[in-house]
Amino acid sequence: MLKTLLKQVKQYKTASLLTPVFIMLEVVLDVLIPYVTAMLIDQGIEKGYMPSVYKYGIIMLVMAFLSMFAAILAGKYASFASSGFACNLRDAMYKNIQRFAFSDIDKYSTSGLVTRMTTDVTNLQNAYQQIIRTSVRAPFNLISSIVMCFIISPHLSVIFIIASIVLGIIIAVIISKVSKMFALVFKQYDVLNSVVQENVTGIRVVKAFVREDYEKSKFWKAAKRLYDLNVKAESLMALNGPVMNMVVYGCIIAISWFGAQFVVAGNLTTGQLTSLFTYVMTILSSLMMLSMIFVTITQSLASGQRVAQVIDEIPDIVNPEDADTEVPDGRIDFNKVYFAYKGGSGEYALSNIDLHINSGESIGMIGGTGSGKSSLINLLSRLYDTSKGSVMIGGKDVTTYDLKTLRDNVSVVLQKNVLFTGTILDNLRWGDENATLEQCREACRVACADEFITEMPDGYDTRIEQGGTNVSGGQKQRLCIARALLKNPKVMVLDDSTSACDNATDAQIRAALRDHRPDMTKIIIAQRISSIKDCDRILVLDNGKIAGFDSHDNLLKSCAIYKEICAIQEESGGDFDKPHFNRKEAQP
Repeated sequence: MLKTLLKQVKQYKTASLLTPVFIMLEVVLDVLIPYVTAMLIDQGIEKGYMPSVYKYGIIMLVMAFLSMFAAILAGKYASFASSGFACNLRDAMYKNIQRFAFSDIDKYSTSGLVTRMTTDVTNLQNAYQQIIRTSVRAPFNLISSIVMCFIISPHLSVIFIIASIVLGIIIAVIISKVSKMFALVFKQYDVLNSVVQENVTGIRVVKAFVREDYEKSKFWKAAKRLYDLNVKAESLMALNGPVMNMVVYGCIIAISWFGAQFVVAGNLTTGQLTSLFTYVMTILSSLMMLSMIFVTITQSLASGQRVAQVIDEIPDIVNPEDADTEVPDGRIDFNKVYFAYKGGSGEYALSNIDLHINSGESIGMIGGTGSGKSSLINLLSRLYDTSKGSVMIGGKDVTTYDLKTLRDNVSVVLQKNVLFTGTILDNLRWGDENATLEQCREACRVACADEFITEMPDGYDTRIEQGGTNVSGGQKQRLCIARALLKNPKVMVLDDSTSACDNATDAQIRAALRDHRPDMTKIIIAQRISSIKDCDRILVLDNGKIAGFDSHDNLLKSCAIYKEICAIQEESGGDFDKPHFNRKEAQP
């Protein structure tokens, strides 16, 4: 973990090294000031000799200014280094997350990744600043002050040693308890973020079903759990203060008692006793700082493990060595494919899929919810890899292709489309960042999007709001189809991506795709028979298995499931989700 995190210091190494240098300079000056004060009192004030008062007063003033200057530079470099360290951590995490396969994202959850990039990195930033600043200052201050105490009075210094040992033991016990509590706190942050994210994302549904009170209750439970954990942890940490005060006041009383006797006996001067009081406060405050450092580091250990885990995560799907960078054509072959979302579980989402599609062929796909339609297309662009068997495009195994090449040539338009903040043109150029305005227009004409874009006041420069809230579902789908076309793919998958369009627009889009790119393999997933009946062949999936694969007319004769779907839709005119009949009885 430490090796992974420290790699992200990178260009901030110099600032990280300069910080402790200036801290040590500051500490040396701060520790010497009480010693000079003692000489000012003993050689100046006690003797009434003003030249000594001026001399040591000026020396103290110069030392104070130099200490202040060192502290300012230490603070500046510490902030620069810790902020840069946090920036590099977030950058490293984000870059690796972009390489994640869907299975990796499933492992961490979206809310968990957000917590790691925000709360956990902030904890590490604070801890790093303390490590290069306070964790240098506190022990150096402690050791220097103890050395000065022994120089002044070895006998009284024993009091500091005993007090330090007592305080250290108590702090160690507190830290051991607090560390376990903070590990639970950070897990609860994930839960809280998950509740907020889910609510904000589905706020329209929440309001439509008047579930605000339920959502408030759910949030309150998560927030209350976080509150309880924080209270427990902070309550334990709060013991530091009273323990510190008890030890400090005990030391002051002991030094006052024994120190007064030493002064009367002539073994200690008044100035030296005064400086000892300063050093006792410095020593014990240094111990308190050390305790706070340990608490912060304890907090950050949990955060460090979570952040390093994301940075070190090796994605399930990576580019092969000597990867192919050219897809010959849109031919697709599934060779006895099995696929499970959880490896080794034996619960296959797809079983024994043996499927062969010619380049340029138009394939319809239909099946009930959970039949494996989305799982099948996810294997095409290697969003997941097969558990058994192989998937081939253009006669080559998809695992041999460069990932960018593969995903540029297998363009998938999802039912739940996503548009990003920016203009329509910006969103279209996700397909091809170098696409000209005319190329974008042509893609939009094929996708039947040009007609509504030209009616907008700013046309292709119209700004899309966050989440595409200022365009309808059908408009969003058509823009996403146009965006996919700009990739000029060999294979195009429409995953129920015209479901928000009316039948006439749906038919118009399919006809335009057929005429625009006859050489492109088209896979159309739909719930409406009307959307796929004209395809060359139609694939019927049922519980992750192939129930039929033929033309519309032939399937009506040979596939009971397909025949039943058609009958239901002819009767109701509705969309198909899952046929309501006993499939075993219906099998011919």
